[in-house]
Amino acid sequence: MKQLKINKNYFLLKNWWENIDLTNYEKSFFNREIISFNQQLFRLKEKKIRISAYGKSGVGKSSVLNSLLKKEIFKTNIINGATREIHSEEWTLEDQTINSIELIDSPGFDFCNIKFPDKIYSCINHSDLILFIVSGDINRNELSEISSLIKDGKKIIVILNKIDLFKKNELKEVIENIKSKLPKDLSIPIIINHEKNLKNYISKIINQHGDILLILNSLQLADKLFLQIKEQRLKRRQKLAQSTIGKFSTIKASTVALNPFILFDVAGSFALDTALISELSKIYDLNLKGESTRKIFKNISINNLFLGVTQVGINTSFNLIKKVILLTAPFTNGLSLLPYGPIAVIQAAIAVHSTKILGKLAAKELFIRSKVSFKEPFIMIQNITFNEPEIFNHINIYLSNRNSNNNFVSFLP
Repeated sequence: MKQLKINKNYFLLKNWWENIDLTNYEKSFFNREIISFNQQLFRLKEKKIRISAYGKSGVGKSSVLNSLLKKEIFKTNIINGATREIHSEEWTLEDQTINSIELIDSPGFDFCNIKFPDKIYSCINHSDLILFIVSGDINRNELSEISSLIKDGKKIIVILNKIDLFKKNELKEVIENIKSKLPKDLSIPIIINHEKNLKNYISKIINQHGDILLILNSLQLADKLFLQIKEQRLKRRQKLAQSTIGKFSTIKASTVALNPFILFDVAGSFALDTALISELSKIYDLNLKGESTRKIFKNISINNLFLGVTQVGINTSFNLIKKVILLTAPFTNGLSLLPYGPIAVIQAAIAVHSTKILGKLAAKELFIRSKVSFKEPFIMIQNITFNEPEIFNHINIYLSNRNSNNNFVSFLP
């Protein structure tokens, strides 16, 4: 069943990715992210889980991994900061679901001379499980790193290393202090690195939940890539939409200012507004038909009192004044035409303002209605059933942060 679950999600993600039509610019712009996602997709296919040791310098990350391997593979030193770049090693466990485990050793996050720190954090952030190594009570910087990883949806296990430095009663106090600083609504295991204790615990986690950890991380990475692509596209559409709104504002302003006939003015404004919504719908990948654009225009005008008034009431009033001015011109030797210019300018300014309001509201409406041509990865995450809430509650935090931080309203015109 576990293997079927992995295979099912692999083909879902593979199909999702193959249906995303990226431009050449997007392929170049997101090159590093695309490579990372494809590597994760390959690990999902091969059922290869990645476990990273992370923490500040000198806590014994390399020694913890060596204890799991029962070999001195990762370099250790009495001087803090022996590890200066990413190292990996295969770890074999007897498990019929996960084919292999990749252990990742990393430099301390507080080490000053790290080469390519962004690359290192990206590697950690792309791990399926993170062993956050500490050698005592956690400080502010460690807590900040843990919080960042939690917000990114990472599954964390805190490993208390170098326990020989503490007496029994001190060790208990350290554990309680760590617990008090960790999020109360999230159960983060604190495991003591002692003899077979750590290996047995991690083996149990991998055997029971390695499949879902691998699936979840793959879906999260897909979702993060999707959000980045969506943000970049919305930024581009924002510029196109603003340019389109500006173009229609100029056209309407000149049309309204020069046209003294009320019926032609109202009809012309309505036609321009409908055309504006139609153009915006194409920008947001919604090729709406005429009836749909008119319906959106009607709903926006009804729901926005100022827009409705300016579109009909104010323009009608100014057009009446302009018509009276033109009719009375022969009887006043043209003197009555003097206010015509300022009135036309005011009417043009109102037309520009109302068109911009309409454009912004229409863009928001179209954005809400727009549907991507492929299933969003976070929907796949929501559809997963979790049987171990204490272990997987972290995914709810990711989804909560994801939904609150990515509404994309700021990228609308």
